[in-house]
Amino acid sequence: MRRVIDNNLLTMLVRLAVGITFICASYYKVVDPGAFAKSIWFYHLVPGSLINIIAIVLPWVEMICGLGIIFGFSYRGSVVVANVMMLVFIFALGSAIVRGISLDCGCFKAAASSTNSAWKTLWFDLVLMLLALQLLFSRSRRWFLTRL
Repeated sequence: MRRVIDNNLLTMLVRLAVGITFICASYYKVVDPGAFAKSIWFYHLVPGSLINIIAIVLPWVEMICGLGIIFGFSYRGSVVVANVMMLVFIFALGSAIVRGISLDCGCFKAAASSTNSAWKTLWFDLVLMLLALQLLFSRSRRWFLTRL
């Protein structure tokens, strides 16, 4: 099992998948933080005074983590932060589903509501979390732009 987890090619493919996903998810949020703030509000989990701060900071954290994962700078930190963000995203989506809130996650675009989109996104996030966990446990350090 360790040989599979540490495989250089597999790890690089997972780095690309996770990193590109985080960069793509951050793009619209960076471009339109107001729409992202509305998406955050639809979850009803964050106090109103924090929504704008989160809408401005979170997309940049996502983008920096995605770049760090792909290029290998601040790699361990980027992978840990990505995994923590995935846990938070999974919790938020699960909470919305349990409370019966119909919404689109706000991951790649702003939207007020959607049918079954939260379930699809929850499954997508769980798979992405498994990939991010592979990065956490892999000892492969090939194809990094920086030395550790």
